[in-house]
Amino acid sequence: MQYLANVIAPQKLASPASFSFPALKPSLCALAIVAAITGINPAAANTEQSATNEVQGENIERLVVTATRTTRRWLDTPAAVERIDVDTLTPGMRTDAAELLEGIAGLQVDTRYNFAQDTRITLRGFGARAAFGVRGVRLRLDGIPLSMPDGQAQTSSILLDEPSSVEVLRGPLAAIHGNSAGGVIDLQTSRPLQSTVAASFSAGSANRARQHLRSVYAADNQAFTFDYARFRTDGDRPNGSVERDQWALRWYRDIGELAELIVRIDDNDAPLLEDPLALSPEQWQENPKQTAPQAATFGTRKTIRHRQQSATLRAREQGTNEWLADWQFSVWNGKREIEQYLAFPGTAISSSGAVIDLTRHFRGLNLTSTLQPLQQTPWQLTFAIDQEYQKDERLGFVNNFGERGDLRRDETGRVESRDVSVISDWQFHPRWVWVAGARRSNIDFSVADRFIVPGNPDDSGEVRYQENAWSTALNFAVTDTLSVFAGTGQGFETPTLTEMAYRNEGTGLNTALAAAKVRQHELGIKMQSTAWYLQSALFIVDSENDLVVDQSMDGRTTYRNAASTMREGFEVSSRYALSNALSWRASYTWLNATYGDVAGDTNSGNRLPGLARSNFFQQWQWQPVATGAWQPLSLRLNHHYRSAVPVDDANSMYSPSSHIWGIAAQTELLRGNTLIQPWLRVDNLTNKAYVGSVVVNQGNGRSFEPAPGRIWMAGVTLRW
Repeated sequence: MQYLANVIAPQKLASPASFSFPALKPSLCALAIVAAITGINPAAANTEQSATNEVQGENIERLVVTATRTTRRWLDTPAAVERIDVDTLTPGMRTDAAELLEGIAGLQVDTRYNFAQDTRITLRGFGARAAFGVRGVRLRLDGIPLSMPDGQAQTSSILLDEPSSVEVLRGPLAAIHGNSAGGVIDLQTSRPLQSTVAASFSAGSANRARQHLRSVYAADNQAFTFDYARFRTDGDRPNGSVERDQWALRWYRDIGELAELIVRIDDNDAPLLEDPLALSPEQWQENPKQTAPQAATFGTRKTIRHRQQSATLRAREQGTNEWLADWQFSVWNGKREIEQYLAFPGTAISSSGAVIDLTRHFRGLNLTSTLQPLQQTPWQLTFAIDQEYQKDERLGFVNNFGERGDLRRDETGRVESRDVSVISDWQFHPRWVWVAGARRSNIDFSVADRFIVPGNPDDSGEVRYQENAWSTALNFAVTDTLSVFAGTGQGFETPTLTEMAYRNEGTGLNTALAAAKVRQHELGIKMQSTAWYLQSALFIVDSENDLVVDQSMDGRTTYRNAASTMREGFEVSSRYALSNALSWRASYTWLNATYGDVAGDTNSGNRLPGLARSNFFQQWQWQPVATGAWQPLSLRLNHHYRSAVPVDDANSMYSPSSHIWGIAAQTELLRGNTLIQPWLRVDNLTNKAYVGSVVVNQGNGRSFEPAPGRIWMAGVTLRW
């Protein structure tokens, strides 16, 4: 416990010399000691009615695991995987993806408190270098990718009221999900079974106001849902106003007795997302509530319009056929339009401008089938075919003090991926499960440049990546309540269209950039009893050919393959029901992520920027009222600790560590045919000044994205 006390001690903003961490090499012994002492583990699935009953519940024993795409007991799954029921999370406005990912081991989810930028998500260090969006982690909604074929994803297009559960897969088995699959976050919805109408109203600090209307019609063989959500706020800092409207339509239809059709139509319109910009460490220390002066000078803001349609045809129930255990076919199509004003003029002829006008078209299909080749043997083979296409029509203009100026970029980029994969899931002994998989990916990049003028050469070009990924893992059931698992695998991460846009010499795409190779190794334990359960894992991740910035001049940035990285750490997560009324949920992640030793590289041995070494989360939940009109009443106390975070490759500056506390309460009351569900939450209860997120390797020095002080939110949902 002395080590935990050392790493959780608060630290001040300072140079790296001020920080001292004890050397630690994780071992199975250390894992067992930490697990035994702390008993930490976020619930894979909880209910607010009874923590004890939930631990015994069937949804823990038979959760659908993303890694194998088959129904398997959580204890028998050879991977670090967790599933959270959204209804058990802290109530809130559902305006930030961080609300659905709280307290999950291995995840570092940074809320920027800036709706012009997506939530920053890293998983075991994957995605740390992303300047915008989400990289290194695959996002899915009911099996439909939210990640583009070049590896980038955004969370702002998700209607966060819709998912009923969140499943997070970490470790080697994620590699078989394709490009940039350091881990998988799978948002899952449920088909409604009862016709209802619901209206939610919420308000909070900084004139936050959100309304959500939902209408459901459910019959024996089909169901329709319609959602509309409206969000407005003045922002926690000046120049932070938000206007966002979301529409969603769903149709569920049974096709005979064996199949189900799901049609989805989404429209996310955000005509105003003002950007208050990050602050320099000096500005943050002076006044964390201020806005960078460049925001007013250049009118920094963004507009987004995201429209997507999809159709999924899948088996209604698994295992109804003797040899075909499960199958699913999905197609999707969408269009994303973005206009963004950056905080500099972008006047140089080769700068690409500082007003981004991007129109992205994307589409794809997936066919997955799970076979049972041998009727008397618990062995399943899952085959999948994926094809995705992305076209980016990108314009760039001079930012003439908040107005669109002269053209500086005009190009069309295309990415097309074609993947095939196979996963074998074999229980070759009552106590042994072996899962192995392989994937072959062909990814084509091309750019057609139309802005060819003196001083700005032709940057057209094309390149193809042909990559393989594989993984294998074993699970051994020591007893009915204890299992151990181990896995290893290799994946890859290609450059994005943005990263390969330029080269130092000559013109065209930087075709010399290679895909990074990522190897993952994992060893873990799982334990479960009637009152608690626990999951712990040791992991090692090493990579070659990581991408680093080579040169940056007048907005024209080139990259090179140079760095190798090493990530090692451990995770512990648990939930413990002390009684029918009181439960404790917690998680702890220790991560040592560093650059490898490379001759001539000044960053050798430095920590990877954007990653905390320690993340700790705990939540106490108390249900003091067992009977009466206000049952169930649920009270929560949340605590999140994050250690200091380096902001650049040189580790020249760190954001300070922080302890953040929050409280929440919710209940429900039935009056006639109306169910009333009020809630209240207060974040940053102690009104602490802390950094919500960092912008890594920010050349202008503005690397701190400040979190607000104490904020409150309250709401009520009416259901009929």
